[in-house]
Amino acid sequence: MPVTVKDTFETAGLRTTFGSRLFAEHVPAHDAEAVARLRESGAVIIGKTNAAELALDYTADNMVFGRTNNPFDFERTPGGSSGGCAAAVAACLTAASLGSDLVGSLRIPAHFCGVASFRPTAFGERASVGHLPPFEPPFSRGASAGAIARTVEDVILLDSVLGEGVAASRVREQLEKGGLEVVERGLRVVRAAFYMFDGATQVTKETRASVEVAARALDAVGMNVSEETPPHVGRATELWLALFSSATREFVGRLYAGREELAGRAARAVLERPLPATEDAQDEAWRTRDALRAELLRWLEETPVIVCPVGAVPALRHDAGRKIEVEGREMGAFRAFSYAQAFNVFDLPAVCVPVGVSPEGLPLGVQVAGHPEALDKVFAAALIVEEASGGWRGVAENLSKAAESSV
Repeated sequence: MPVTVKDTFETAGLRTTFGSRLFAEHVPAHDAEAVARLRESGAVIIGKTNAAELALDYTADNMVFGRTNNPFDFERTPGGSSGGCAAAVAACLTAASLGSDLVGSLRIPAHFCGVASFRPTAFGERASVGHLPPFEPPFSRGASAGAIARTVEDVILLDSVLGEGVAASRVREQLEKGGLEVVERGLRVVRAAFYMFDGATQVTKETRASVEVAARALDAVGMNVSEETPPHVGRATELWLALFSSATREFVGRLYAGREELAGRAARAVLERPLPATEDAQDEAWRTRDALRAELLRWLEETPVIVCPVGAVPALRHDAGRKIEVEGREMGAFRAFSYAQAFNVFDLPAVCVPVGVSPEGLPLGVQVAGHPEALDKVFAAALIVEEASGGWRGVAENLSKAAESSV
């Protein structure tokens, strides 16, 4: 399989810049562990994909290579920080791409570009050596490596290679033996919840409609589906900032110390933040997170599959700035993706599935997420949603029809 690799993973003999001028000519001697696993399984690395500087924001724009455009609208970003991955997959330049995700960086680009992606859990699930920012505490409690591909089945295939792959292998066996019908049978009477408002972030009506399409698809195969918001997901942005922003500030500060003139827009924005929180404040934030996560996991034992938006809006314009408008309300662009951030904060597996189209002619994805020990059900539910919506092909066909009708 020909694949590309996000430029935050080291690739032996192939320039790896991490989107930073500090590493503009860096050529690693060794592969990152995740890249090595791909090669060992027969993948052919055909190139690197652009990313935000040090994976710091929701773009694929840096001072080394410039910006990557969304294949559906060149005035818009493909998202980030794995934006180049999603753009390359959506444009059929590669079968799949290896990316990473600490704050929605796999699912937001997939949502923006109309393709599929999977953010696995962080604990013990993924090779971490050879990535920058490093997958070490506290980042290791929310960050993971994962795949972007055009179909959920391809994402599952890549997951069976990159991680422990037990759930992925189980679902693949079901597909090989009996196709989607066998997968459906395993979901009957399983409880699922869907929500379109996390208590903090409003979403567009088309986004709500996409979530409803996904929920109806699960209901149609016999799942016990209800509209219900899981506990604490509305605190995602607040918690993410408390848990990870200080560590990000420290990491960027150390890296650019004495070389601040090489920092690009994203790194400068981080360097301008106040000094990190105290160690006591960090410890308290993690205690709070752990207590809330325990409550959420107990809730998920009864309802192991959940469906929700990826974010409040489709692909942002390159010049969107820090504030955007949703249904007549202004909000911060970072908060607009609280739905994706929740699954990093609480470390839950989540698949992005392309489902709908916005009035602007842009793809819309939804998240299918759930309990870490019910990953086979999460994968199965994502396959059902994809089948009902047509996946990336369905989105592309709808966009083509919309374009023709507007001419």
